[in-house]
Amino acid sequence: MIIAYTPTSTGFARSEVPAGGTIPLTAVWIDLFNPTHEEQLAAEHLMGAEIPTREEIASIETSERLYDEPGAIVMTALLPMAARMPDPKMSSVTFVLSAKRLVTVRYGEPQSIINCSRRVQSDSTIPRNGPGILFVMLDIIIDRCADVLEEASDAFDKLSSRVFEEGLSSRQADTYRAAIRTQGRIGLQVARMHDVCASLIRLFLFLSSRATRVNLTEDQVASCKTFGRDIQSIKEHADALDTKLAFLLDATVGLVNLEQNQIIKIFSVVAVIFMPPTLIASVYGMNFAAMPELQWAYGYPYSLGLMLVSVALTFLYFRLKKLL
Repeated sequence: MIIAYTPTSTGFARSEVPAGGTIPLTAVWIDLFNPTHEEQLAAEHLMGAEIPTREEIASIETSERLYDEPGAIVMTALLPMAARMPDPKMSSVTFVLSAKRLVTVRYGEPQSIINCSRRVQSDSTIPRNGPGILFVMLDIIIDRCADVLEEASDAFDKLSSRVFEEGLSSRQADTYRAAIRTQGRIGLQVARMHDVCASLIRLFLFLSSRATRVNLTEDQVASCKTFGRDIQSIKEHADALDTKLAFLLDATVGLVNLEQNQIIKIFSVVAVIFMPPTLIASVYGMNFAAMPELQWAYGYPYSLGLMLVSVALTFLYFRLKKLL
């Protein structure tokens, strides 16, 4: 699918180019969503630069993600498609930028692209060229990254309060498992956003080094540096949150282990308390003919009394030692 954005008095008009149709020559932003080979060739003809295929976009080498084309530069970055979901997915989006136009190639639906589409259709102050559209999109992407990490940080704070103040009980297995799952989801979210930030940092460095090639204004160059600092601070925040998550996971497992150890300790103490009466019962359960208390009328209550006294003395000993 080809979605073309042409300038109007109130912003940009969005139009879907039908299969086999011609892309408007006045289009400033050409959004290729799951493009066919013919659609990609049509965009290449209008752009005057080769657009990478899906296999080339999937390459992990930096040289394959950021490079020059005649009259344009090609940049590929990772964007979260659904960063707020339990298992956030990512999509590679390629930006083919010239001084006049911007082409985006995507095979997913990042929320940032959707938000950018809405904004350019209603904002008449956006410059009518490719860099103008790109910088609006980058601003939206950074804001979204910050919002996602802020939500992850809030979820971490709530979980920390639950673990350290309310506490977790190993006897409530569902609560314990839910806490571990929540920490795993937050950690996965942070890891995804860390990858997004790392790819954007490389993109900003490459874009600022090609400022004259795509005719960036001084304000855009300054914005590019500002974006780089912003995304670096977001990445540092993600690193710190990842470290705190590791600590929280260790603390959660440690607290549950302490409770389990306390239960095992109680069983151990109870077993020791009942060892003396067990010994007494074993002695008086011997089948020897010559036993002094065998014919004694008070032998049975005497043995029971010894058992009770041994239990009481052992219990008092553990209480004095603060083992119970």
